[in-house]
Amino acid sequence: MVRMSAEERRESVIRAAMSEFAHGGYHGTSTEAIARRVGVSQPYLFRLFPNKQAIFLAASRHCIETTAKVFANAAVGVPVERRLDEMGKAYQAMIHADPERLLMQMQTYVAVAAAEAAGDRAFGVEIRAVWMRLWETVRDALGTDVEETTQFFAYGMLVNTLVSLGFSAEEPIWEGFYESVRPENPAGAEDPETVQDPQGQDGSDGPLRSEAPWCAGPAKRPTASD
Repeated sequence: MVRMSAEERRESVIRAAMSEFAHGGYHGTSTEAIARRVGVSQPYLFRLFPNKQAIFLAASRHCIETTAKVFANAAVGVPVERRLDEMGKAYQAMIHADPERLLMQMQTYVAVAAAEAAGDRAFGVEIRAVWMRLWETVRDALGTDVEETTQFFAYGMLVNTLVSLGFSAEEPIWEGFYESVRPENPAGAEDPETVQDPQGQDGSDGPLRSEAPWCAGPAKRPTASD
């Protein structure tokens, strides 16, 4: 049997902690449960991490950093004007394939908010720093467009809320989103980006695209001043 290195064991603890914290939250998860999931003793766990808070912060950092990688990879080789949609689809695919990532993300926000409410500003310092790097990853992918970056995260947080509340893709609350970034994209569903303009009001029969990321709301049409 191959013996794991301390670093490999540390990584396995972080993955196990993500799963435990995702379901139990910071205060509802014991280090005993994490150690049991990894298959190590609690004393060994504390040889890798000084305390429960350090384990939680490592798990939260891993969650956010891997999400940033999903966005960065989705933007590779894609024209700037299509990166919003590609990153949105990649995010929805990620939280569909691994729901614990979304749960961990939400638990992170709850834990930091609770610490802030209790007057513990230090708890969230590292989380704010890594979240800022996530924001910068998206901003850089969008060509440093701050407005689009803000819209992207605004829609992303709405996606988090709707998915967490269990709204299925068929419910009308998702109608403002492209099919491709809803929780499920039913087989055979039309992609709104390729639907032809039935009215021909812009003088062409090309596809229309919304100004807002992931949003299938009113599309911007060219005007005489464009």
